[in-house]
Amino acid sequence: MNETKELIDYIIEGVQEKKGKRIVVADLTSIGDTICNRFIICQGNSPSQVTALVESIHEQARKGCGAKPYAVDGLRNAQWVAMDYGEVLVHVFLPEVRAFYDLEHLWADAKLTEIPDLD
Repeated sequence: MNETKELIDYIIEGVQEKKGKRIVVADLTSIGDTICNRFIICQGNSPSQVTALVESIHEQARKGCGAKPYAVDGLRNAQWVAMDYGEVLVHVFLPEVRAFYDLEHLWADAKLTEIPDLD
């Protein structure tokens, strides 16, 4: 549990370092049969910012707590990139793609924590 919290903190740091916006942490632990315990959802304004966010998350998690994603998918067109850290799945979206898939609404029964934007 502490390791998961630490990983989440480093992931959030990675997002904020590259000015990612609208960070939401979804706690899925009270929901049965989920693929992970937490979702972290955030967005960048362009494919290049989405890519920069993914790289920053990767770097912060690796340096901070030695965590490496098991898989990263979606980098080729960088509209929605998913990073699988086992207990934690990170979703980095373009705003219009995030609005279309609306994961927060899909997982509305999860406990959602919004992290304030830094600026």
